[in-house]
Amino acid sequence: MKNDKIIKEMGEGLILRRGMVEDAQNLAEFNAKLHSDDGPSQPDQGIAAWVDDLTTRPHPTFDVSDFTIVEDTKTGEIVSSMNSIPQIWSYAGIEFQVGRLELVGTALAYRNQGLVRTQFDWFHQFGADRGQKMGVITGIPYYYRQFGYEMGLALGGGRAGSITKIPKLKKDQREDFMVRPAEPCDIDFMSKLYTASLERQLVGCLRSKDMWNYELSGRSEGSAVAEKLRIIETLDGSPVGFLVHPPMLWGSKLSLLVFEIKDGISWLDVTPTVLRYLQSEGTAYAARGEDAQFDSFGMSLGVEHPVYDVIPARLPEVINPYAWYLRIADLPEFLRLIGGVLEQRLLNSPLVGHSGNLKLCFFQTGILLTFTRGNLSKVETYKPEHAQDGDVLFPDLTFLQVLFGYRSFDEVERAFADCYARNDHGRALVKFLFPKKPSNIWSIV
Repeated sequence: MKNDKIIKEMGEGLILRRGMVEDAQNLAEFNAKLHSDDGPSQPDQGIAAWVDDLTTRPHPTFDVSDFTIVEDTKTGEIVSSMNSIPQIWSYAGIEFQVGRLELVGTALAYRNQGLVRTQFDWFHQFGADRGQKMGVITGIPYYYRQFGYEMGLALGGGRAGSITKIPKLKKDQREDFMVRPAEPCDIDFMSKLYTASLERQLVGCLRSKDMWNYELSGRSEGSAVAEKLRIIETLDGSPVGFLVHPPMLWGSKLSLLVFEIKDGISWLDVTPTVLRYLQSEGTAYAARGEDAQFDSFGMSLGVEHPVYDVIPARLPEVINPYAWYLRIADLPEFLRLIGGVLEQRLLNSPLVGHSGNLKLCFFQTGILLTFTRGNLSKVETYKPEHAQDGDVLFPDLTFLQVLFGYRSFDEVERAFADCYARNDHGRALVKFLFPKKPSNIWSIV
């Protein structure tokens, strides 16, 4: 064992260390068993392929040492593991570094010994040293709250409909558009279109050219996170849009994960072709699977998307989103980072030119924002002297829901009896500084 890879001696023969290339096969097998929906006796080969990609293939942002491993030195076995995948997100155009925690798990016999907490603690410090402003994770209900995370961004959500809702071509009618596999020469087009789409969202994930190439050809076909990227083009070969979907049915449904078209092209013109493409692909996927059935299509494009308003009758089913867990280690620092966004929101509100303080009370701690003629001149912490020492009160980490546009202040106030504004200026400032705005994150994995 290389001593520089050992992070901590944990007692009872357990060590916490960083991953190495030599761990690739064991990590793949460990995670395939641990994260299988069918139990460890039926390992998930899609998970195994994903882990193998992360540990043996070049990834634009990730290295095998971004895994942590708890090893039982008495047996040499991996008994707990997780990783963090670096990426860059944006908040209203302000870029910041993020660590996406993934593949968290502990062997049954070693649970309830604090192994996951120890790894989270290490990753939190490691992320801070890397300059990461936020940690994010998707996962089971409640669990990650105990490590300082709050459900603060919508995850997924969308619309769906029966394949009987897909319009058929009329006799002698031909498609006006075609859908084909994306190629490296399409990256600039997709990247520009994707970047433009982020303007509809508050929070988005940025993608480098290397990441686009990785999506096209860097993953194993059987990976649990592999996706199909497709170009929508006119019959003469001019690209007008792109879409992303999984290479499989989810249950009996084939869903779009990304669907964008360029300005000047009607969604109403393009969408019927895309729906018929989904029907063709879904039918083919069902034919390859034993006892598989394809009977519906989905638009897993977040809470809001232009296509929902274009074909509402074909998308009668509303799919409610789950949520991302978020952790901001230094909230005052993050608020300073997005200070220009807050100032612009004031400028575009009835509070333009406002001077004064806004005390956000979290009961045990608080943050004081000072505005001078509409400029955010100071952000600092304070210690509340009593339970109502603030203009606006937020229990636990509920402020993150408002900060990231996941819920409006009014919605959080209705949901939590101990969340409320104590005065008019506090209510008005929170309303205009932190408006509700949707986000649909296509994250890096």
